[in-house]
Amino acid sequence: MPKVAIPGSKSITARALFLAAAAKGTTTLRRPLFSDDTEGFVEGLTTLGYAVERDGDDLHVKGSPEGPTGVASVFCRDGATTARFLPALSASGHGQFSFDASNQMRKRPMSPLLDALGRLGASITVGAQTGHHPFTINTDGLEGGEIELDAGISSQFLTALLLVGPLTRKGLDIRVTDLVSRPYVDMTLSMMADFGINVVRDGDHFRVPSGTYESRTYRVEPDASSSSYFFAAAALLGVEVHVEGLGTESLQGDLRFVDVLKKMGANVHLDRSRATVSSSGHLQGVEVNMRDISDTMPTLAALAPFAKTPTLITDVFNTRVKECDRLEACAVNLSRMGIKVETGRDWLRILPGLPKAVEVETFGDHRIAMAFSITGLKSNGVMSFDDPGCVKKTFPTFFTTLEDFVTAVRTAY
Repeated sequence: MPKVAIPGSKSITARALFLAAAAKGTTTLRRPLFSDDTEGFVEGLTTLGYAVERDGDDLHVKGSPEGPTGVASVFCRDGATTARFLPALSASGHGQFSFDASNQMRKRPMSPLLDALGRLGASITVGAQTGHHPFTINTDGLEGGEIELDAGISSQFLTALLLVGPLTRKGLDIRVTDLVSRPYVDMTLSMMADFGINVVRDGDHFRVPSGTYESRTYRVEPDASSSSYFFAAAALLGVEVHVEGLGTESLQGDLRFVDVLKKMGANVHLDRSRATVSSSGHLQGVEVNMRDISDTMPTLAALAPFAKTPTLITDVFNTRVKECDRLEACAVNLSRMGIKVETGRDWLRILPGLPKAVEVETFGDHRIAMAFSITGLKSNGVMSFDDPGCVKKTFPTFFTTLEDFVTAVRTAY
């Protein structure tokens, strides 16, 4: 019964870094994720003047509730949390802060957040393309007050405002007109409470009080999205896998991917601190709305050809504006493997079949690379990848971890 060591949650690490930077005192983060995305976030914090020190598997962050001051230029790399959370944090400070990002991140939308920060008192100067990186924020703190927000493309816009809300002079009263990936908002609210700020929520109406976050020691749980590949591998190969540190008390909505596997015929058991998935290897297709767990959509798409019946994935339009158009990337790769697929604006239908080995076009997207690695475990031939290094974004050791998992499976079974 193989156990897999999954690195820390990217989503929790990013939120914890923001909260630690905004808190009074020094916060210690236990076993956060160390990857290109989180290193970019730490680099951004350092550029803004925050003190961050690595100590083995931990990080120590000295907070500043007053926000950053002076002049700084932050390069956000490919990281969406860096590119969306740090501008909100900088707007709470006093000075001029410029932001730019990779060509990949420059294509991703920023308008809902930038418009909101502008309405709250920051002055935003945009670059060549309105609503995208690069841009500059001139600020003397945020006043706060009432605001309406569309978070139908990304919940990160809402999370950024929720996180910065206590740093405003009046607090925030946020009414959300559309919202995707709701579990990530639940995660944000829970973590804010852990750092001393309680948000009043009434449906999609959020009241965030002005206040001060308190520093603490905070343990980061393993990444549920990264775990999905090994859960899928167990279901595909007809074996059992354990992931320690994920269970019924997890903050991460993407752990609900195991419910999808259960519908496909896998066995799932969760206790407080461990998730177990096992399978006979015989899977049924499913029809599933993945709006709230869309980061695991490529995992299901990569697994679906091996089911006995078709799989229909719905309500995932927001995956078209991730690191790549993930809906299209899945369809393109599956088609090249000889699998029949049908797509629409926000859905993907996948018919059963034996995928033939091809060179997977990752589109520079870590989730496409990791998901179709699972397809390769039972494809007809040896699967290869045009850019295997893209996994460094969230899971630098993915391929060695997968190799160790396969070796453990061969030993155990």
